[in-house]
Amino acid sequence: MFGFLDVPVEGAYHLIHALTGPLSTALAIVAFTLGVRLLLHPLARSAARGERTRAALMPEIQALQAKHGRNRERLAEEMTKLQQESGASLFAGCLPMLLQLPFFMVMYRLFTTPAVGGEPNSLLGATLFGTPLGAHGLAGSPLVFVIAAGLAVVAWFSVRRQDRHRDPAAQVPGGKLLRFLPYGTVLATLVVPQAAGIYLLTTTAWTAAERALLRRGS
Repeated sequence: MFGFLDVPVEGAYHLIHALTGPLSTALAIVAFTLGVRLLLHPLARSAARGERTRAALMPEIQALQAKHGRNRERLAEEMTKLQQESGASLFAGCLPMLLQLPFFMVMYRLFTTPAVGGEPNSLLGATLFGTPLGAHGLAGSPLVFVIAAGLAVVAWFSVRRQDRHRDPAAQVPGGKLLRFLPYGTVLATLVVPQAAGIYLLTTTAWTAAERALLRRGS
């Protein structure tokens, strides 16, 4: 089903093996993740501009929602028109997250498949604090609790940052649910390998720091 991932998984396998010379496997995963985020940083800058665009256009967006809320087709047309007139995509903020999905899938496959390139997957024997990095969820105890705690802290800071910069007058559909979305990564640790959990912790921490710096520099 995921045969299309075989080539990137094999590439990631050899890359992490190369990094495990001077580093442990866990640190190699962190280095791999940081490399991915550096690659996607230009898109993050674009996403930050998109956030500023949405903030500036929020009064107009709310006016359109109030005027055409019952006519979804007309509302979509007017939103598209507003986006074109603004010269910026209102959905640019989604790109960094969406483009990370293939890398996350590669990391997941890398620590769940028994063989890579026709050879036994030696990464499955890697451990951190005595816990196999291929162990799923609670089977990876106590490492899973360390990762989950780290993700919870990052989520808490992310939610606080969102609350601090949210316009109290702006009512976003599903806003209350979106407020708790960052905590979804904590639940993910219950089903993914510990290696994927390390990837999630590294990338979410990067995202929180990156957004704070980009907002400060705007």
